[in-house]
Amino acid sequence: MSLFSADLAIDLGTANTRIYSRDKGVVVNEPSAVALDDRTGEVQAVGREAKEMLGRTPGCIRVVKPLKDGVIADFKVTEKMLNYFIQKAHPRRTLVHPRIIISVPSEITQVEKRAVAESAYRANAADVHLVEQAMMAAIGVGLPVTEPGGNMVVDIGGGTTDVAVISLSGIVYSRSLRIAGNHMAEAIMNYLKRKYSLLIGERTAEQIKIEIGSAYVLDKPLIMEIKGRSLIEGMPKAITVNDIEIREALSECVSTIVTAIRVALERTPPELSADISDRGIVLAGGGALLKNLDKRIREETGLPVCIAADPLCSVVLGTGKILSNCKLLRKISVE
Repeated sequence: MSLFSADLAIDLGTANTRIYSRDKGVVVNEPSAVALDDRTGEVQAVGREAKEMLGRTPGCIRVVKPLKDGVIADFKVTEKMLNYFIQKAHPRRTLVHPRIIISVPSEITQVEKRAVAESAYRANAADVHLVEQAMMAAIGVGLPVTEPGGNMVVDIGGGTTDVAVISLSGIVYSRSLRIAGNHMAEAIMNYLKRKYSLLIGERTAEQIKIEIGSAYVLDKPLIMEIKGRSLIEGMPKAITVNDIEIREALSECVSTIVTAIRVALERTPPELSADISDRGIVLAGGGALLKNLDKRIREETGLPVCIAADPLCSVVLGTGKILSNCKLLRKISVE
């Protein structure tokens, strides 16, 4: 029967949801956001359209991000969002429902696991398997996870950062931090509020992080004009900030991630530590694109650090590779 159904791999992320179809590759890559009409409860927009509305909606429409810190915060909205994305990825109205593999953060509770699986079943999945994000990122990057050697991967997403050491298709050590891309944007918002009494929205903070955010001194300085609302006068106001200030705003988040990597290295068995010192650390996820983050980690650990070829899609590509490998799926499934 699986011949008739396009099996799907889903990276259900706090910031973005990506879906990989066995026949077509990545078919959905959209923000995890839903715009709801409060009067009727109807869905106005999902994904990219909903994110465009963020901070710009009238009173009756609100934009909901149904996932927080890598787990489902709003069950009903997640279900609606998944339904929409699955319909988009699997438009054929066949009798056979898709088999779905979903990646989740490593330190997720049983209740949270059940919530993810239930959402997928309600969105018409025939069979649901849950797998760990860090493992999927390692497979997506192309690390030899089935071999007896240490591989270290750091997956920095929107809501969680997963640090894991993998060997022989299993996770030797893993840690999931609830600090990642979204917290960096929040840190920028708080910094500007404190220092310049300037109020900015989520989208602007995200833009600042992408354009001039960094984890380590840059080769050439960057500046950016930021527009927001003055907290003192209540009027629109524009200021210019440089990369040094934004680096200061992000320093706490970056330090937390670096500390988690150091702790992981301390707790890794010595044989695997030797492998990691040869192979180095691989960074995946959107957070890996923060300027000079690899330099900062290299500086602090003394190990080689490389960024995945496609950090944003590493997890979903890894999950996609598992679709056709039932033997490995059975080994690494967390359900």
